[in-house]
Formats: sequence, C-alpha cells, structure tokens
Amino acid sequence: MYYLIINILCMLLLASCNNGLDDKHTILANEIKNDDRMEHVRKMAYELIKTGFNAGTLYNEVWIRDYNTFINISCDVMDHDNIKKPLLTFLKFQGEDGNIIDGFIPKEKSGSVGYKYIFSDNAPDYAGHKNSVETDQESSLIQAFYKYIKKTGDKSILDENVAGKTVLERLELALNFLFTHRFSEQFGLIWGATTADWGDVQPEHEWGVVLDENSHLSIDIYDNAMLLIALNNFIEMVKTQQKKSRWTQVRDELKTNIRKHLWDAKRNKFIPHLYLNGSPFPEDFHEHNLYFHGGTAVAIEAGLLSKEEIAKVNTWMLNNQQAAHAQSIGLTIYPPYPKGFFKNPSMYPYGYQNGGDWTWFGGRMIQQLIRYGFVKEAYQEIKPMINRVLHNNGFFEWYTPDGKPNGAGDYKGSAGVLAEAIDMLQSWADETLHSSGSMKL
Repeated sequence: MYYLIINILCMLLLASCNNGLDDKHTILANEIKNDDRMEHVRKMAYELIKTGFNAGTLYNEVWIRDYNTFINISCDVMDHDNIKKPLLTFLKFQGEDGNIIDGFIPKEKSGSVGYKYIFSDNAPDYAGHKNSVETDQESSLIQAFYKYIKKTGDKSILDENVAGKTVLERLELALNFLFTHRFSEQFGLIWGATTADWGDVQPEHEWGVVLDENSHLSIDIYDNAMLLIALNNFIEMVKTQQKKSRWTQVRDELKTNIRKHLWDAKRNKFIPHLYLNGSPFPEDFHEHNLYFHGGTAVAIEAGLLSKEEIAKVNTWMLNNQQAAHAQSIGLTIYPPYPKGFFKNPSMYPYGYQNGGDWTWFGGRMIQQLIRYGFVKEAYQEIKPMINRVLHNNGFFEWYTPDGKPNGAGDYKGSAGVLAEAIDMLQSWADETLHSSGSMKL
C-alpha cells in the first residue's frame, strides 16, 4: 500500500511538471502567433523574393551561395519552371573538371565588375565568374537542387540533359571536383584559401577573390560542413544502391575527420584554420582565440554537434555579441582580425566579413536553434534581426555593431533565411497550440 501511494504521488508530481511545461510552451506559442512585427517582416521577405534571383541591389549576378539560401521561399512564390532555370544555367557553365561557378550575369551587364569572366556556348546570353578562394559553390548547387526537389516534388529534373550529361551526373561530377582538386589526403578534408569564416576575401590582395601563388591554403569548418550537407542531400538523390553506399562511406569519413581535426572539445568551438602551407598572419597572432559564428551555424545544420554542444555554442555567440556590442548573433567572427591583416579595405575590424553582423548567417543559426528544440532562445535572438528590418524598411547585407546598414539593400539571402526562420517558429507555435487544444488568444 505504501509503495502504491508513493507511485501515485510521483505520477501526480510528473503530471504537474508536464502541465507546467505545457503551459510555458502554450504561452510562448501564443506570443509568437501574436507577434505582428515578425509576421510583417515575413510578408516583406516573400514580396522581395518574388522579384527575381539576383542577390541584391549591388549585385546583378545570380550567385549560387545566395540562391541556395532563398530557393525554398522562391518555390513558395514563383513559377517552378522559372526557379529551375538558374539551377540549370549553373550546370551549363560547369568546367570540364566539374567545378561550378559562383554566379552569372546577363552578358550586356558583365562590364560593370572586374571579374575575369567565363563564357559558355551552352549559355550564350550570360557571363559567369568564379571566386576561386571559396570551396562552397559545388556544395551550394547540390543543396539548391535538393531543396528544389523537396519543395516541388519534381524529381524529373535530375534526368534532364545538360550538354550531354544528366543533371545527376553533373552533380556527381561537381562532388568529384572537390575530392580530386580540393582535397587534403593528409587530413581527409577539403581546403580553400584562407578567409574570414565563410568569406570570399583572402588577406593577400586588395580584392582577394582569386587563388594564386600568394594564397595560403587552409581547411575550415564552413567549407567542410557545407560539403557534408551536400553529401547528405546527394545520397538521397542518387538512384542506385552502389552509389548510395559509395557516397555514404565518403560522407561518414568526412564527418569523422571534421570532428577529429577541426572541433576543439575542450573549448567547445571549431578552430579557425588548419594550414597546409603556412599562415598569412604574424607568428605572434593567436588566431585560435577567434570564434567563427557562420561556419559554426552551418556545422550544426550538418549535424556535427550534439544538443548539449549547441547550447554551449549559443552561449558563446551571445557572449560574443555582448562583448562586440553587436545587435545580433549574426556577428561573423569575434574578435575580428586586427586592422591591416587584410589588404582589402572593406575588411577592417567589424567591417564586411571581418566581424560584420549578417542576418544571412544569423538567421541560419536561428533555424538550427528551433530544429534542436531551443525555441525560446530562437525567438529571443531573432528579435533584433526583425527590429532592424523594420527600422531600415528593408533587408540589408550586413550591419556594423551600432546597427548601421551596409552593403546591398534588398538582400535576398537575408530575407530568405529570416523568412524560413519565421516560418519555422510559426509552425512550431501552430503545432504546440493544436496539441494543447489551445487557440490563438
């Protein structure tokens, strides 16, 4: 009898705790559903993305690293035949070695920027370009095709013929490029030029977007996490078990090597760079103290961190935001590289990719917080991103710590990731209210 009473009391206590938790979730869900500011920004983002595929007001190009981050919203607001045209255009510029360009632009507008343009008979109306310091173009394109298929259900796109090869064959060729031309056998990871986190500017040149004899090659978390996501996507898209098995083994080895070589478990952070031919920075510079926010967010998307590690990472980001007096966790890196470490004048401390505050990546971190159950944190941390869109009446490329907007206006990458994060919050709220039997207050 005694044990029966104890069991009943325990069950009542557990039920009370669960009811308390349900009440907190219901309150949060109602707060999200009643947040008119967030819904207004969501509508603004959808309207902007209806306007096309170029990255923003300063960019006439369609960039694959940008398009990959707003294609989901494009699928919601645009004709699907139009959405897949840019994807196929990237493949029409694919190099014989499998490499993918960064972006393309109408040929008549190609004189406005100083790129060494690439031309293709397969896409005669356009000029392409490639920032060869990056190693994310191939991964971004694979991810974008995957998102298009998941959103539209149009698997037939994989069988379309592009210059004598199917789309699926060309996507595999893009993967082979990375493992043939950008792969370190020593570490089992892909490399690129040294940049700030996910950036496309190396320190050795005034512009700094092209690999040459002065480049310092290195391995970072962003490129490898992007590849890991692409491999996960590609494995779902391939049709034969033989190929699934082959690429699953490659994927698993990559994941193991990322954790082995790039994750600093003692400090709960990814190391900035693993150098292959020396560092471009002074010997007395302690680069290991820098925290790369963007690459870390993408690593979480790739499934590289546990929920416990994500909680610690989020604390890191909030502390960095406070220390930098920044508006949001979209802060690129903290602390930034010192003045003069990059020859490109835009890369001053807290400028551009050297500590600028980018919703384009901060929004991706918000998405991952929601995905892993940190909804309360996500809702709090998205608010400054929402507020500055409303304050500036638009989506800007990046912001200084004091909130001054910079770079392109109407920046679709920022709009895309923010709209998706809002959609995820609202979906969570709907499911929570439905399961609790509550209605929007």
